[in-house]
Amino acid sequence: MRLLTAEDVARTLEPRALVDALRDGFKAGATVPLRHHHPLPGEDNAKGMLLLMPAWREGAYLGVKIATVFTENPKRGLSSVMGVYYLCDGDTGTPLAVMDATELTRRRTAAASALGADYLARPDARTLLVVGTGALAPHFIAAHRAVRNYEQVLVYGRNKQTAEELRKEVHGIELVDDLRDGVDAADVISCVTTSHDPVVPGAWLKPGQHLDMAGGFTPRMRETDDDGVTRASVFIDSDGALKEAGDIVQPMTAGVITADDIKGDLFQLTRGERPGRQSADEITLFKSVGNAIEDLIGAALAYEKSGG
Repeated sequence: MRLLTAEDVARTLEPRALVDALRDGFKAGATVPLRHHHPLPGEDNAKGMLLLMPAWREGAYLGVKIATVFTENPKRGLSSVMGVYYLCDGDTGTPLAVMDATELTRRRTAAASALGADYLARPDARTLLVVGTGALAPHFIAAHRAVRNYEQVLVYGRNKQTAEELRKEVHGIELVDDLRDGVDAADVISCVTTSHDPVVPGAWLKPGQHLDMAGGFTPRMRETDDDGVTRASVFIDSDGALKEAGDIVQPMTAGVITADDIKGDLFQLTRGERPGRQSADEITLFKSVGNAIEDLIGAALAYEKSGG
């Protein structure tokens, strides 16, 4: 059984290759039970969450991610998401690899958003705005750059210190001090925050823009408001967003939208069952909360690229 460190996962999961693997994986499909989602120590006073995310494809691979999410960890100098992935042979159950799931999660999350943008962002998109400067930000920049030829990459973050650190880490990005200015300039806006309050108001969106939201992963988190989901053509990564994504759950609960207003998911987009962007002026929105098929595909790719 192979052990893959974070460095091994980073080396083997190049952004474009991972986007393409996800495209093929969503098209082929897999068995993905609902993930186990356990607040710690209790739902009303949760300090963190334990996630168990199994998935398998008959005749190929099966695996499970065991992850913890502690949103206050960055204040301690730790990642908010940490975990391991256990990959097995799909025919025999033979263990094949255990790998770092923190790096895996960051890279597959960014690649899934970039895959959505490949169907939903305008082909001539030239300016990307990333909102948020945490651990996901550099991966989202790299993944989105893999599917569009951006001439300008803007970054907005409330924490000026982490924003400056990101600018030094990632080549060719510009920091913006005013979020509205950044939104006005952007063709694609990618939000990677853990905000409980809307970050990008729907009233700011302009015809032709694509809004990607990947930071919020609970029903309480939101990165846009009701205007955002009503003005845009809304797509999701999978049905999990209907239960776990505040940007979808809250307006559905309020009767602002229904499940019928969701235009499609990554399974349908990759299979050609639903169209993506329909016009140059259409506002599109993609909301992801993560799906275990993404971990399975990423883990399998890392294993194969490492010599498996």
